[in-house]
Amino acid sequence: MGAGPAVVANGATAYSHLLDPRPWYKNTRLIVLNFWIAILLITSATNGYDGSMMNGLQSLTQWNEAFDHPTQGKLGLLNAIQNIGSLCAYPFGPYMADGMGRRFSILFGATLMIAATAIQTASQSVQMFIGARYFLIGFGLTFAATAAPLLVTEVAYPSYRGQATSLYNTLWYLGSIIAAWTTYGTFAIPTSWAWRIPSALQALPSVIQVLLIWFVPESPRWLVSKGKEERALQILAYYHARGNAQDPLVVYEFEEIKAAIAFDRGVAANIGWLSLIKNPGNRKRLRIIIALAVFSQWSGNGLTIDLNKVFIAIGITNPTTQLLINGCLSIFNFIVAIGAGLCCDRVGRRPLFLTSCVGMIVFWTAQTICFSIHQETGSIAAGHAVIVFIFLFYGFCEWSALAFTPLIVSYSVEILPFALRAKGFIVFNFVLSLSLIFNQYVNPIALAALQWKYYLVYLFWLCFELVFCYFFIIETKNLTHKPFLSIFDGSEGMAQIHGKAAATAGLAHYADEIEEKETRSEIPSLEVTTTN
Repeated sequence: MGAGPAVVANGATAYSHLLDPRPWYKNTRLIVLNFWIAILLITSATNGYDGSMMNGLQSLTQWNEAFDHPTQGKLGLLNAIQNIGSLCAYPFGPYMADGMGRRFSILFGATLMIAATAIQTASQSVQMFIGARYFLIGFGLTFAATAAPLLVTEVAYPSYRGQATSLYNTLWYLGSIIAAWTTYGTFAIPTSWAWRIPSALQALPSVIQVLLIWFVPESPRWLVSKGKEERALQILAYYHARGNAQDPLVVYEFEEIKAAIAFDRGVAANIGWLSLIKNPGNRKRLRIIIALAVFSQWSGNGLTIDLNKVFIAIGITNPTTQLLINGCLSIFNFIVAIGAGLCCDRVGRRPLFLTSCVGMIVFWTAQTICFSIHQETGSIAAGHAVIVFIFLFYGFCEWSALAFTPLIVSYSVEILPFALRAKGFIVFNFVLSLSLIFNQYVNPIALAALQWKYYLVYLFWLCFELVFCYFFIIETKNLTHKPFLSIFDGSEGMAQIHGKAAATAGLAHYADEIEEKETRSEIPSLEVTTTN
């Protein structure tokens, strides 16, 4: 891709010898940089908090009484309204991130979400609650969630970039854990503060970001695109080479950024939305990111928002037990997802996606069988088995662990060139929100009407996901820029970028060796998987 990571993890590039061999925790500048990256990662925690909070609130008697026991259509609206608000902001998100900067977009979004949680916490009616979630939380989250993963990708140290970006969506579960255990802890409060306290705590990640975003470095790629090359070089030198602007790695990264941005502008002088479909390479990218957005929400995971309805259907009606299971499930998912995110550069993207799809089919099938047995016979053992398979499904296989949580964001950002990164990521989030809205409206109604038979719909869909991932997901592990770009756009553009950056950084003498290695690379086998 035109402006992706300068170095792929595991030392696949010609300049991997320029990387600092020490672990990040032994490099003071990288410790500071990773702290700032952590501040960016918690944007995802805000989203995770909301999803888990709404699931927990449905188990609180105090919340149900305050909002007149919402069911089916109204419950679907309460769950979906945040994503409807997000849709309204999508047309503006990329323009703010590209025009005003990544940091400003995060600050703007976080400020709106703080105001939203104040209104949501003070809600005296369902209309007020919906309004806060719709306009401010959903609207503000779009701006922050558009810019944060882009900034993580663009400031991270090269050898840790894949892991850092993969951890972005994984932090969804940090918010989920906090929300699940907060609602469990406030369950015993007899007043409306049982649900107002969890609502208020939703602002915590945004408050942290508003206080600290001023110290987070701006994207060097964005700065170069705005003509602020000196500032971009200072940031690269300070965090990647302990202040040495003449360090070969810094020089290479800086020249690669300039060459890549110039290349992107050259091949698409007028960068607009139609650029996403103007050439075959971008159409391949768009096909993949749209599919991942849909798969991340239509794999059965949408039923977690109505998990208490599933609990009731299998005979678990005690609110305390429901909240306890929800809290334990969030912790379990978080641990597995963190592990998968850290292993993405070691195991590879494609094996994780395929393993996830196969596992989902196996455990969803088992869950469906047990659910049907319980409803047909009333078997308590079958009902308890459903809980076991819920953990296995949501923990080890589905979007919450092996592939879709750690990889959907990092993979989508990874395959998009800089000039289209914000717009492409907006398309990803737009499709994801549409999928969520469908889930949140349809699932409560369909589950109530079809019971266990509704699970069969997702079982057939999971089989389709496996087929798609097998034929279209491209392995990006250990690929240098040239073969990676060749998969989407052909090798000519990458040769220009690579040649200029290598020559400026004093690495031209590696060109022949790189060419020979790339000739023997895995490109032929990868091209088979991307056949139109």
